[in-house]
Amino acid sequence: MSMAKLVVMGSINVDHILNLNSFPQPGETVRGEQYRVAFGGKGANQAVAAGRCGANITFIACIGQDDVGTRVCQQLAKDNINTSSIEVTEGETTGVALIFVNQQGENVIGINAGANGSLTPDYFLRHDHVVKEADALLLQLETPLETVQLAAETAKKHHAKVILNPAPAQKISDQLLSLVDIITPNETEAECLTGIAIKDDTGAEKAAQALHNKGIETVIITLGSRGVWLSEKGKKSKIVPGFKVKAIDTIAAGDTFNGALITGLLEGKEMLSAIRFAHAAAAIAVTRQGAQPAIPWRNEIDAFISEQD
Repeated sequence: MSMAKLVVMGSINVDHILNLNSFPQPGETVRGEQYRVAFGGKGANQAVAAGRCGANITFIACIGQDDVGTRVCQQLAKDNINTSSIEVTEGETTGVALIFVNQQGENVIGINAGANGSLTPDYFLRHDHVVKEADALLLQLETPLETVQLAAETAKKHHAKVILNPAPAQKISDQLLSLVDIITPNETEAECLTGIAIKDDTGAEKAAQALHNKGIETVIITLGSRGVWLSEKGKKSKIVPGFKVKAIDTIAAGDTFNGALITGLLEGKEMLSAIRFAHAAAAIAVTRQGAQPAIPWRNEIDAFISEQD
């Protein structure tokens, strides 16, 4: 287990998932199958990925005043996560995501923030001691941006690495970007932040350069089944391919990658080795359904990697 301290701050959602042959057009009703409820939310998924990988992790988040929020917390504790910085928000429901998955394994998602909206700067200040003692802080964008900004400032001030997964895609200030050490957008998110479309390696190179120019040392653009585009300031950029597997559900692939990547780095792995480790975790996740139920444990990842060598 890594002794370096990781803090993840972010969202907790309960995912309601329905498999469809194809997504409905406006006004159309389609029949679905395999309806299931699973715990998700980008923050929680990334925390679970890190916890199951063996990270020493504390999660800052909010749940609603409901039975499902209590169940989420119990599950997080089983996933090796310190939940002492998760509070119940009175009069709120735990965040919800409604997810349709088509036959190609693609998804469309609608979310209601619920208690995630209560992760305010004041809330963060009750728990900022955990960030002050951390070695790294992993953030996403499903909670209020001013809190993300404050958390990043706190981490920077106390010499913790700041990793931002800028999802879901939205505009964020250069001030926030300048606090980030490692950023992990997908193609859509990278285009949203830079205005540069990523159709090929040249686009990826340009977008990464634009993010370096905003003060970010390491840019890792996730490219789905192609792997990731790795660009470290002052080094030659390149594609780091992922593993070939038959994907049945990509819901938690990016989150699993992020949680595993930062765990690998905190254990002292070199960047390429940490990316390979994260690719392996994500490869296992896409062969399973749902968000958190799909996220692998450390022994599974190590076994997968040893089979590839």
